[in-house]
Amino acid sequence: MSDSKIALSFCCHPDDTEFTTAGTLALLRQKGWQIHIATMANGNCGSAELGPDEISKIRYQEGVAAAAILDAPYHCANQDDVFVLYDRPAILAAIKIVRQVKPTLVFAPSPVDYMADHEITSQLVKTACFTAGIPNIKTDDIPPYHHVPHLYYADPMDGVDNFGQQIKPSMLIDITTVAQTKEKMLCCHASQRNWLLEHHGMDQYVISMKQTDQQRGKKVNVQYAEGFRQHLGHAYPKTNLLKEELGNLAHNLEQ
Repeated sequence: MSDSKIALSFCCHPDDTEFTTAGTLALLRQKGWQIHIATMANGNCGSAELGPDEISKIRYQEGVAAAAILDAPYHCANQDDVFVLYDRPAILAAIKIVRQVKPTLVFAPSPVDYMADHEITSQLVKTACFTAGIPNIKTDDIPPYHHVPHLYYADPMDGVDNFGQQIKPSMLIDITTVAQTKEKMLCCHASQRNWLLEHHGMDQYVISMKQTDQQRGKKVNVQYAEGFRQHLGHAYPKTNLLKEELGNLAHNLEQ
């Protein structure tokens, strides 16, 4: 069991962490944790005006800027948007990041979400957490990381599955005191406001994030909250590390 305090939010696209886990990351940072943010995809489809190379470079810098607010490095596995696959190159890229970071705690996207990129990233991160310690899997000169970290899944978009049914988190984290930090991080992704307005007809980039967190917060009588479910399958840690670290800010829910 590693006793280091390193948290990795490993989502799909630049700005996914800022929508789903940034508040909890900010709380952990206050507790002395080292934070890392990673994405499988490079965001190369996130523009209606710019080409894939240009927008992916912009989105990388936005990811770096957002992560820097928590003194965190930003890592990108550089898979193309829409084409995130569960294949050997992507699995190795995910394992490499886990081995580099050596996390004690990992956040991944919901296994069920509105977009296949997110769902496949969830699978990739789960596999990387489980297999990072296998010596026969080679990732350049980066050695195996012999520890299976605590794994938590973030809420899906709008908190629902593909049939519109609510996905209930097992735990809500009160992020009220760090909501402004989360908003500041999301606002670093300036390119996405214009993209969402063009593609989705949505001009509520920050507002939609706040509304989601407010809805979660109402369930435990706080202003803003983020929801999580812990992976409790074979070989993964069963203790609730988030609850241990965040105390009264972590509200367990009945399932």
